[in-house]
Amino acid sequence: MRIIYTTVSFLVGALMLGPGCTKVLDQKSIVDVDESLAITDNRSASVAVNGLYDALQNGSYYGRNFQICSDVSSDISQSVGSWDFYREMDTYQVTAGNTEVGNIYAYAYRAVNQANNILAKVPPLKGVADSIKNLYLGQAYFVRALSLFDLNRLFGGVPGVIGTLSVPIVTTPSTKVDPASFPKRPALQDGYNQVEADLKQALQLLPESYGDNRSQVNRAATRALLSRFYMYVKKWDQTLAYANQVIGDSRYTLQANFADIFNNKLTSESIFELNFSSSDQSGIRNWYFPSALGGRGDICAHLNYYNDATRDPKDSRGKLFGFDNTSKIYYPTKYKMAGNIDNIHVIRIAEIYLNRAEAKAQLNDLTGALADLNKVHQRAGCDPLVIGDQAGLLSAILQERKLEFAEEGHRFFDLIRTGNALTLLSGLDRKNGPPVSLTDAGRQQFPIPSFEINSNKNMVQNDAYK
Repeated sequence: MRIIYTTVSFLVGALMLGPGCTKVLDQKSIVDVDESLAITDNRSASVAVNGLYDALQNGSYYGRNFQICSDVSSDISQSVGSWDFYREMDTYQVTAGNTEVGNIYAYAYRAVNQANNILAKVPPLKGVADSIKNLYLGQAYFVRALSLFDLNRLFGGVPGVIGTLSVPIVTTPSTKVDPASFPKRPALQDGYNQVEADLKQALQLLPESYGDNRSQVNRAATRALLSRFYMYVKKWDQTLAYANQVIGDSRYTLQANFADIFNNKLTSESIFELNFSSSDQSGIRNWYFPSALGGRGDICAHLNYYNDATRDPKDSRGKLFGFDNTSKIYYPTKYKMAGNIDNIHVIRIAEIYLNRAEAKAQLNDLTGALADLNKVHQRAGCDPLVIGDQAGLLSAILQERKLEFAEEGHRFFDLIRTGNALTLLSGLDRKNGPPVSLTDAGRQQFPIPSFEINSNKNMVQNDAYK
């Protein structure tokens, strides 16, 4: 079978090979629907829904790559190992041929395609109750929304800040290569509109809960993601409204001890968390921990981030570091479970408090904003902040997000959406090179992968990479 690289088909045999391999294999598309696994009844539909979470958990997506790409592109982490693909991001020299960039693109679209397959095949199923169908469809809409949101944040941009074109909006399953396999890039706002529409659909279809299962999305997770989404598009009233609903849900509370969020699994802090095990491992710890402790040691903390995190001796977040005497680097220990079974937090309640704080500050409720900020700040063991002006509050909220969500994949996008990337990503320390700065505004977007550009005549590359 001939290998063709396209947005929808993702016949990415060469991309999925191990490091150093260049031969294109004659293999089946990674998203072609095997007839033996087609959605034909309730059981196969349930298996397909489980596949949504498996797609998110892949090491090329939320299993480790998405978070690392964000953090090494910011002032949180730096690449000190042998994996040049992260060093390109770290030094703002990323290229369209970067393997890890291509992996995120391919696997996020794989999640989109899995969702599209469910959305197309579940409605006509016979003998399946509408309530069960809605459960499956709601999860598919959520995962498609999350994946398209991530793709647009990374490759499209943020409306009003950077970028004019969305990634392709794919809403039908790919089973063959045809004209639909070569889509154009619509306007960036169209991409964000699709995310919003999918989240609204998910909200209508999903249940309030499945007991206490925090590794499966429900209405609260959808409201939480909507609060994040509206923050990006600066619709502060709606950010506030959805955050209020989540915070008002008694199932979600801040853990008293920050480290317990990561020392345990599926705590009350978690709104949506990907659950890993010894048979289904996450890769994030391996990349941060040095070889002396059984890790790869490719990613360490930027010194300025370490200094920020440890400046206040009362801040418990500053305790989550180790020091490698051999390489003389600080490495984060947020993820440290033996056997690489750390869970990945996609959304937790601390984010919603800070989303609400930002919305309140933007709406000039400075007292309310400070109260929400201090809930997270004091949970870390710090004394309460006293800030009386809007600019100071917004700056403090951004800094709190830096300390609270390090290694969770937020920082690069937070800097972009707030217009601070070109200012704060300047003169960043480097362990194995001179300081670096983000000076090209266009590099707030990542490049559309070269396999996509080369195969799709309708695809347009981002300006900084032409």
